[in-house]
Amino acid sequence: MIMRLPLLLVFMVAMAAPVRVSAQINAEQVLNIGRNVLSMEDYMLSIQYFNQAIKAKPYLSDPYFFRALAKLYLEDYKGAEEDCTLALDRNKFKTETYKVRGFARQNMGKDSLAVEDYDAGLRYNPEDKYFLFYKAVAQTEMKKAKDAESTFARLLRIYPNFEEGYAARGRLRAAEGDIVGALADLDKAISISRNLINAFLMRAQIESEQKRWEAALQDMDAAIRLQPQEADLYVNRAYLRYNLDDYFGAMSDYNYTLELEPYNSAALFNRALLRYEVKDLNRAADDFNAVLKYDPDNFHARYNLGLVNMERGRHKEAIADLDKITRKYPRFYPAYYAKAEVFRDMGDMRTAMQNAHTGDDLVKRYVANPEKNPLDRPAIAAGKTRSTRDSADEEENEIDVMNRFNQLVTVGEATGQTQLSYNEKIKGRVQDRDIRVEPEPAYMLSLKDSPLSLRSTSNYFRELDDFNQRNYVTDHIYLSAGASASGEAEIQNLFGRADYYEGVVADGHARAADYLALGVIRTMLKNYPAAIEAFDAAISRDPGFTVAYMARAYARHANMQAQSAAADDEDAAAAALRQRGSQRELAEVVADYDNAIRLNPRLVYAWFNKGNLYYEMGDYTSALQCFAEAVRLDPAFGSAYFNRGITYLNIGNKRQAFADLSKAGELGILPSYNLLKRMK
Repeated sequence: MIMRLPLLLVFMVAMAAPVRVSAQINAEQVLNIGRNVLSMEDYMLSIQYFNQAIKAKPYLSDPYFFRALAKLYLEDYKGAEEDCTLALDRNKFKTETYKVRGFARQNMGKDSLAVEDYDAGLRYNPEDKYFLFYKAVAQTEMKKAKDAESTFARLLRIYPNFEEGYAARGRLRAAEGDIVGALADLDKAISISRNLINAFLMRAQIESEQKRWEAALQDMDAAIRLQPQEADLYVNRAYLRYNLDDYFGAMSDYNYTLELEPYNSAALFNRALLRYEVKDLNRAADDFNAVLKYDPDNFHARYNLGLVNMERGRHKEAIADLDKITRKYPRFYPAYYAKAEVFRDMGDMRTAMQNAHTGDDLVKRYVANPEKNPLDRPAIAAGKTRSTRDSADEEENEIDVMNRFNQLVTVGEATGQTQLSYNEKIKGRVQDRDIRVEPEPAYMLSLKDSPLSLRSTSNYFRELDDFNQRNYVTDHIYLSAGASASGEAEIQNLFGRADYYEGVVADGHARAADYLALGVIRTMLKNYPAAIEAFDAAISRDPGFTVAYMARAYARHANMQAQSAAADDEDAAAAALRQRGSQRELAEVVADYDNAIRLNPRLVYAWFNKGNLYYEMGDYTSALQCFAEAVRLDPAFGSAYFNRGITYLNIGNKRQAFADLSKAGELGILPSYNLLKRMK
């Protein structure tokens, strides 16, 4: 099974000029804007730009290719495959298109067709790392072990430090029973990179099967550090801790899993078993009932609930549970023995003896002729089981059904697989490969209000309210945190509003308000250079336009981020030139926020956004000063407390971080609580 990670592919683009009203769309400009938006991972919006380019020049290959890439990121693999085919019809020499189509086909289970695409790409570029890697994984999925081994050998000969290649080959070798070879590959992958979660998971799985519990636990700990929000990892770590007799640790993991996913049936079932084992019967019953609420056919939970009710003296409830088992599985003998015990406790010895005889008869028939008289063995719905007892005989023992029916569940999907992502060019925000804490986003001007939330702050500032009250333009403008367009209808509406305001300003008599509205819409469409141009025009007409300074500062900052995301490999001279450009742009953003603050010293959102800017640049001292001023101006500003808290965390001041995050949680910033738990 192919698993996917967050996708980080970005491309170098030239910053686009604004799109103007004209009879003919400039396809190259629109394509460049779309590529820029794609690099910022706004896939729906980028598709709309590529649609415009295709409409203007349907004979170009690139718009189809980049639209395919956006669809790939949205996991629309069929659409990506179709667009790649259209792109190749127009230019069969663009090798990256074979890679995207092969990857899309691989994710649809069309592994043989994917291999054909990878082979086509390898004819043009025989040493391409990801053509070889994806091909080897596809061959693994096709059960062509010798072919896959050969492709991996070629890949790792050319790229001896490619950790994902070693991890994927380790998976292949484990599947083929070469445990020594698999462990050698996984050890090599981890020695190259300790950020490769699937290598830790696969090694933990192998170590668990070898009953090397301590080693498996260390690898599972490493996996959880890399992906602390993956609930199923805690379920599997609890299983390892249980086998090390660490009941407290196992219970802690189940509790935390259920904080992340309150309806995780594996965690509920296992926690119930542990509670049953330590005779916490009432809470065990609560957990089994919770499992049955979401999965009424989970007969493992039903059977164990019957046993718990038996021990609690709730005999009628126990009989009802066990009757449901025997109606569904009439040859499941442990249920009859359990019913016999319940009836004996109730004083009904006759019925108890009848049920005991039924159980004995099933076992005797099975022993006499297993093929003719098989015993019922209900499947486990919550996951797959691991035996909780050591046994010299590893073969299946049909008589030991009770032991298997009453054991912990592990989650197979959380064990190691080849995690395949389209990442041939991992550029730009490479920090996203590691688990990191995201600050609350900056505030922008938008035609879209912020969604309702638990937060106590209303996004009000005087100058914007006055602008809206005076009805300078037909659209209401809001201040919102990271509100971007979503959905095709909303995006098309924004394009229509942009056309309207571009028509308004085209006659040369537009007001500052018209340019502001145009700039806000262009910002929402992520055409930042054109937005900045509109805000420049607004400010030139009204140098005291506080709202325009706020809007231009945000657009300039977003444009810096877009340029960083879109930057490809650079030589030293080009990198130095871009760095100088970034310093100049940074100063311009700060100047705009300072002008907004000069015009309105109590503009808390300008202080907050400026703090975000400094945080992103790594200037934590300046960031703390800005967030502190925001909190001083608005003591109920939860986002400012949260961002100040993670800033303190970055400089190692956990005491202040804890206080700020606690306050942020109180004010409705829910990620604070998860972060506080991780800090503890």
